[in-house]
Amino acid sequence: MGMLIDGKWQTEDAFPINDRGDFVRRETSFRNWVTRDGAPRPSGGGGFRAEPGRYHLYISLACPWAHRTLIFRALKRLEDTITVSVVDPFMGDRGWAFTAPDGSLTPGSTPDHLNGSGYLADIYLKADPRFTGRVTVPILWDKRTATIVNNESSEIIRMLNSAFDDFADARLDFYPPALRAAIDEINPVTYSNVNNGVYRCGFARTQAAYEAAFAVLFRTLDDLEARLSRNRYLAGDRITEADWRLFPTLARFDSVYYSHFKCNQRRLIDYPNLWGYTRELYQWPGVAATVSLAQIKRHYYASHVSINPTRIVPVGPAIDFTTPHDRAHTFV
Repeated sequence: MGMLIDGKWQTEDAFPINDRGDFVRRETSFRNWVTRDGAPRPSGGGGFRAEPGRYHLYISLACPWAHRTLIFRALKRLEDTITVSVVDPFMGDRGWAFTAPDGSLTPGSTPDHLNGSGYLADIYLKADPRFTGRVTVPILWDKRTATIVNNESSEIIRMLNSAFDDFADARLDFYPPALRAAIDEINPVTYSNVNNGVYRCGFARTQAAYEAAFAVLFRTLDDLEARLSRNRYLAGDRITEADWRLFPTLARFDSVYYSHFKCNQRRLIDYPNLWGYTRELYQWPGVAATVSLAQIKRHYYASHVSINPTRIVPVGPAIDFTTPHDRAHTFV
């Protein structure tokens, strides 16, 4: 694994660690916005007008951050508006690639039909030949100007939620004005303590750093369990962006984070409300097709050689997201 430095691929420790042994996630680099009229937003420049067929998503089915964007593309019925390419789940010395190491195509992954790239790094270099930074998914690519619009998942899902409403299911709004304060309050908590919290456990390099992240993670999961005993969704009785930001982490918890990242105080299925809530979100129309446990497990267990040197991918656990969740009956 590695990163691009001044346009050149350099191998380095893939997991940036501070002097206390904590994993510290780097900021994303491209922060332009697609808008309905092409006007600029507070970050980035303008000129990116929402148009059918103009934009392309590069994602990984394994990555929880990219998973968010694929979910929004499905929920908003944008499959015919925004095309997609899916990298291979294995991340090797050259980072994300469009084929497996032996040159084969893993089921669920695709070639880069748009730009013909072998590696995701090639996409970054097309946008900036002297790019310095991590090569990450998701990427929202503009076919017209041949550049990266944005590679920050939280901003991409906001664009998919509203910018393309002339071509999408405009009835669905996952960031409604009346609930924005509640959404903006819960998002940083779930991001820091859960979405990124599992990584802070798994990539910690000292016992103290691991135990501190572990305590925060499970304290927050306990709080979320209590919240979901009172509310059907995180912001109340209506499903919102906050729920879809949390879901990818929960969907990976028992199969990956519990064992691979040592998040083993409790399993997701040991939380009655969180487990029912996760099954409900999985069963929303279009969402199940975005979940690939095979690719998820292949990525984490085979790619993180410092955590799992044998690269053996476990067969289990058996997880059934399709069993009745009964959330509708509980909150009438």
